[in-house]
Amino acid sequence: MEKTLFGTLADGTEVSSWSLENGGTRLRVLDRGGIVQSLEIPDRHGAYANVCLGFDAIEDYVAGSPYFGALIGRFGNRLAGGRFTLDGESHQLPVNDGDHSLHGGTEGFDRCLWEVEPFTDGTDVGLRLYRTSPDGEMGYPGTLKVRVTYTLTGRGEWRIDYEATADRATVVNLTHHAYWNLAGEGSGTIEDHELTIAASRYTPVGPGLIPTGELAEVRGTPFDFRETRTIGRDLRAGHVQQVLAKGYDHNWVLDKGVTAGPEHVATLRDPRSGRTLRIATDQPGVQFYSGNFLDGTLTGSGGRTYRQGDAVCLETQHFPDAPNHPSFPSTVLRPGRTYRTTTIHSFDR
Repeated sequence: MEKTLFGTLADGTEVSSWSLENGGTRLRVLDRGGIVQSLEIPDRHGAYANVCLGFDAIEDYVAGSPYFGALIGRFGNRLAGGRFTLDGESHQLPVNDGDHSLHGGTEGFDRCLWEVEPFTDGTDVGLRLYRTSPDGEMGYPGTLKVRVTYTLTGRGEWRIDYEATADRATVVNLTHHAYWNLAGEGSGTIEDHELTIAASRYTPVGPGLIPTGELAEVRGTPFDFRETRTIGRDLRAGHVQQVLAKGYDHNWVLDKGVTAGPEHVATLRDPRSGRTLRIATDQPGVQFYSGNFLDGTLTGSGGRTYRQGDAVCLETQHFPDAPNHPSFPSTVLRPGRTYRTTTIHSFDR
């Protein structure tokens, strides 16, 4: 493991990067936002490529990053109107996505500096990231103490373990916002990537991409990825949900539900390179986003511009806007309880 200076913020704060390698996987992490600045894996011929979108300079992350590679919190995805009610008390959050709050608000966990502790455990290496979110930060109740552990296993897996405790009832939905292109970042469209998601239902959205509360069947729609299909096959099918989202930007309701440990839920494969990503999680949902809002104005770490459809996100999570939908799995964390969740990314070629 190696720690280096990545850049300096306008207020003089230094941002460090940590480089890890294990089991054939190379990972570079920033202490600002817990950002995965790069993740390199080999193809079927052993040639390495960075398969996550990112930037070369801290200024780019500050100025205009659409959450590239970042930790997301306190609440992943959208909360309608930036509001929720908990134990009879209404809480108003900053809105940063039209009329809604997205990914924790204007100053979410993706923009915070985290304390980092490297570790070695047998054949595993990794980083423990710590942060305390004070009571009232971004409108959320309770002081939240968070620990996120990134582990590179001896098999080259990238494992994320999230833990959090609170001194007051609050809502929590932590996730990670990696943008994947298994052909290599900046290499072009992911429409030929093959995707499988173990989900028979998804949560349709209305204006502002807020879930309606319905759990709709994927059968007979462009949202059916129970059997492997390319992302581009039905991307422009004209389904009303795709028109609203400008592609795919929805939560898939995983058939397994909430489980005691991580179970395989999704596979992404680039047929050109052979690189394959398998995702296992204990969470009940995964947000599949097809990079609809990449508009060609961002230049990535490879020096090439990122355009619409140049990456895919598969964010393991509880459902968007869950606090406002009592029928959705609960995201409430109460004092004396510990929020724990794990997602494992495995790679093959």
